[in-house]
Amino acid sequence: MSTCFAYITAGNMDEARRISRDLVEKRLAACVNILDGMISIYRWEDRIQEDSEVVLIAKTTVAGLPALVERVKAIHGYRTPCVVGLPVDGGNEDFINWIRAEVETGGDRLTSS
Repeated sequence: MSTCFAYITAGNMDEARRISRDLVEKRLAACVNILDGMISIYRWEDRIQEDSEVVLIAKTTVAGLPALVERVKAIHGYRTPCVVGLPVDGGNEDFINWIRAEVETGGDRLTSS
C-alpha cells in the first residue's frame, strides 16, 4: 500500500490541533506535524487576501486519503479547506511501514459508519 502526505492548512493553532488529534484518533493519519506561522497570500472572491495560517502535514496512505479529505472537510472551519495529497517516493522503510500499519488498522471505520 502506497503512502502519502496530506498537506492541510488551518486558520489557527486550536483548529490545527483539533483536526490533527481527530485524524490520528480515527486512524486516518499515523501522525500529523503542525507548523505555525505561515502567511498565505491568495485570491478569494475576487480579492487578494493575506492571512496567517497553520500548516498540517498528515502521514497517511493513498487508499486512506479520500476518507481523510472527507473528514477534514466535515470538521474544518473553512468553506473550502486546502487538503491535498503528496506522494511519498521512498525513504525510511521502517517509518513507511509504521504509517501503513497505523492507518490500515482502523481507517476504514469512518467510511462504514
